[in-house]
Amino acid sequence: MRGNLIAATILVMSASVSTLPGNLHAQELNCQDAVTQTERTSCARMEWEAADNELNAVWEEALVLAEDEDAFHDSSSGDNRPGYVETLQNTQSAWISFRDLECEYRGFQARGGTMEPMLVNQCLAELTRNRTTQLQNIIQEMGMQ
Repeated sequence: MRGNLIAATILVMSASVSTLPGNLHAQELNCQDAVTQTERTSCARMEWEAADNELNAVWEEALVLAEDEDAFHDSSSGDNRPGYVETLQNTQSAWISFRDLECEYRGFQARGGTMEPMLVNQCLAELTRNRTTQLQNIIQEMGMQ
């Protein structure tokens, strides 16, 4: 009986989540003609999610390259400095902290208003695209060595 209650609760929750404005999907929403603030915010969120997916793909490439560099340099360096992977992970962690705080700050232009989430998502997309380009440049530079 309790298991059925939990299952029913999850079913109701998932059904209600799918009707929330923040969960609009591209096929239901024309971002070229977004009119309402909810639509604009949803489009900005989708833009950020697409940028984040691209970043994650490039991140994987950068990480593989860093692992290769660590394998090559571990046998020849002998110093105690952090390796490529550790340093790359530390920079990414610092960048994520910066990104999140910077975008929170940019959202303050409409602090407490309905535009705030849109501004934050736009910022997240912009900074994520910039970071993707940075990582692509690192990959290209390291690959040329």
